[in-house]
Amino acid sequence: MNDAPPRPAQPRNPLHGLTLEAIVCALEAHYGWRELASRIPIRCFTHDPSVSSSLKFLRKTPWAREKVESLYLYMLRKGR
Repeated sequence: MNDAPPRPAQPRNPLHGLTLEAIVCALEAHYGWRELASRIPIRCFTHDPSVSSSLKFLRKTPWAREKVESLYLYMLRKGR
């Protein structure tokens, strides 16, 4: 039995329901690895980048994940 309260809906949160993988893939498709590495200079984007290596790093590194999510939100705003 799960006694956790139900999570409130987040209709205005553009990240709600998105996986980190979907965010990284969208950024890579939009910017490419080279541009992504220049905007967020972290090793998983600059040295032999891949989605899987990026996910491993970003899941363990909150500050880097925050930067990636921030860039994704910026990309969404600019796309409108």
